[in-house]
Amino acid sequence: MSRNEQNILIVDDDPVVLKSLKDLLATRGLTADTAIGGREAIACLDQKDYDLVLLDLQMPYVNGHDVMRHIHQQDMNLSVIIVSGETSFEAARDACSQGAYDFLRKPYATDELMITVNNALNEKRLEKHNKLIQSQLRESERLHRYLVNTSPDIIYILDKDGHFTFINDRIETLLGYDSKELVGKHYSILVHQNDMEIARYVFNERRVGDRASRNVELRLKCKDDSSQRFFDTRTLPIELSSMGIYQNEDNPKKKTYLGTYGVARDITERKIAEDTINFQAYHDLLTNLPNRALLQDRLSLAITQAKREDEMLAVMFLDLDRFKNINDSLGHVVGDELLQQVSTRLKSCIREGDTLARFGGDEFTLLLPKIAKGKEDVSKIAEKINEVLKDPFDVDNNELYVSASIGIAIYPRDGTNMDSLIKHADIAMYNVKDTGKNNYRFYSTDMTTPYFQNLSLETGIHKALENDEFHLMYQPQINIKTGDIVGVEALLRWDHPEHGSITPAEFIPFAEETGMIVKIGHWVLRNACAQLKHWRDIGLPEIRMSINMSARQLAEKGIVKHISGLLKDYNLPGHCLEIEITENTIMSDMDSVIHKLKALSKKGVDIAIDDFGTGYSSLSYLHKLPIQTLKIDRAFIKEVNMKHTGNSIINTIVAMAKGLNLNVIAEGVETQQQLDYLVEIDCSEAQGYLFGKPLTADIITQLLMQEPYAAPSSGSGLHSRHRTH
Repeated sequence: MSRNEQNILIVDDDPVVLKSLKDLLATRGLTADTAIGGREAIACLDQKDYDLVLLDLQMPYVNGHDVMRHIHQQDMNLSVIIVSGETSFEAARDACSQGAYDFLRKPYATDELMITVNNALNEKRLEKHNKLIQSQLRESERLHRYLVNTSPDIIYILDKDGHFTFINDRIETLLGYDSKELVGKHYSILVHQNDMEIARYVFNERRVGDRASRNVELRLKCKDDSSQRFFDTRTLPIELSSMGIYQNEDNPKKKTYLGTYGVARDITERKIAEDTINFQAYHDLLTNLPNRALLQDRLSLAITQAKREDEMLAVMFLDLDRFKNINDSLGHVVGDELLQQVSTRLKSCIREGDTLARFGGDEFTLLLPKIAKGKEDVSKIAEKINEVLKDPFDVDNNELYVSASIGIAIYPRDGTNMDSLIKHADIAMYNVKDTGKNNYRFYSTDMTTPYFQNLSLETGIHKALENDEFHLMYQPQINIKTGDIVGVEALLRWDHPEHGSITPAEFIPFAEETGMIVKIGHWVLRNACAQLKHWRDIGLPEIRMSINMSARQLAEKGIVKHISGLLKDYNLPGHCLEIEITENTIMSDMDSVIHKLKALSKKGVDIAIDDFGTGYSSLSYLHKLPIQTLKIDRAFIKEVNMKHTGNSIINTIVAMAKGLNLNVIAEGVETQQQLDYLVEIDCSEAQGYLFGKPLTADIITQLLMQEPYAAPSSGSGLHSRHRTH
């Protein structure tokens, strides 16, 4: 605050004196207010804050002493200089006793007056400045204490002997101690006994700067009567950073160690998160059992111990029977609950020291170390497992039954490393699956051959797709009346580089079981459409391409979009493509199948029912589906006898198809007698060895280039060039 910012009031009952004093101050750069008499002075003091008052004592009505008393009563923070003609000692004494800064007698010396005024103003300015600093210090201290005491961390100061001189209030919420009861106590009262050695070098750190301790983890003990919640019942994990405090720190020769300043951060949540992540990495989250990674770790350790101590151990691979049916029919929620209940029962069967793990899906693996009696010990556990699974499971008001197929491998007889033991237990389990399920079996070498055959087949199919080992053959479909080739059925063949030609009967069932039929089906669709486009591009007569589709392939969510994309890619009209499905495929998931077939039908794609009459023998679904063709199964054609045609199921199928305005194709036509019969009952189309075996695309191209001949007559056979036998 500058001098010209300070407020001055001149009080006197003589206007001449007032003006004289005001002008004098003005010449020295000071502005002052004036008041004539005591009453006006009190009014001015009540309205405005003044730093200095030049006051006359001898005034009528309200004198200077009265003004002094008012200033004292109102506790006004200002200085008073008496400028009075009163010469008595008593007057000066009374004025000083009332708090006057100085007493000047009239007439006053100008220099003396100004020196006194300047001194009074300077003192008042310094006083105000000091009060401001004190106020700021108090506020700063208050904020500092607030920040320290509301900090989420424990903040402390130790003396040079390791005793607390300060600790913030956070200690109470975290450990249950009142901060006051720790002052004067040694820091070791808080440290967990197992971390005392770490604390000795960190808690009362002497180093500073980059060498000081940072983020060191240790544990603190909670107060015995604390009711707070902690990570490990009575301990609190912290991350500690600390540094030494020194006097004369800037002078290395004279600096003196005073103590330690430290900050301890509660890392309970981080530790819980780390433990959770670690648990999730090595446990199955559905059943809380060890997962494959933890099992492999324990199995590796168990093999090492068994080898060192010359002991046996067993690996038991367990797969639930019929679980897939339950999961598919009742949903994954029921399936998950069932797996949890199964895991609970399985845990009741194992010994202390055994490991039960969920290997994936509905597969569980047991590690059984220290089996002194070998097969006898393992058999007891396997029998116990099959026994506890006999009772029904109550899941969401459903009474469910599951059993287990168990394969067992024993170290060191069936393998000396982790991979071989798990693989051989898996082979033994599949052997149980193939021979009736709900049982257990120990691995033996004669189980390996079929296992590796399937493994070789699976690998071979993958390579066949990658190396273009598959190819398509095409069997003509003939219009019985005209003899024209009206369509072909695409048939898959596999030329294995080592084993030669492999028939579909050898690999299609395996592909269906493993789900690889989906990739194979996509390959067939794309290549058949490409061939059809080629025939159209070279100007051959328009024919229909029939392609078999499996239930798994039709169950794909994007199958309609995939087929639509192929039609667009190859610029094919939908009616040139015919999808053949079986009755069993329709019944597997009728609602979904109907929806997808209708979507394909809207694209113009024809739908045919293959092997008609051999499935559910129910015709009620026909009116629900967008079907264009029924294919009579070859088994019925084989039984054709011209002497007993009246009750033939073929008659019924053909008549029904005509009633529903459907096309009919007879499959497996091999004799003239069969053809004559089909002509007699007015069957639309036929295919079979009588017209030709499945042919290559080049031969079909040649046939389509030939001119068609007239329709055959009954009993005379086909004389068309389209006949290929």
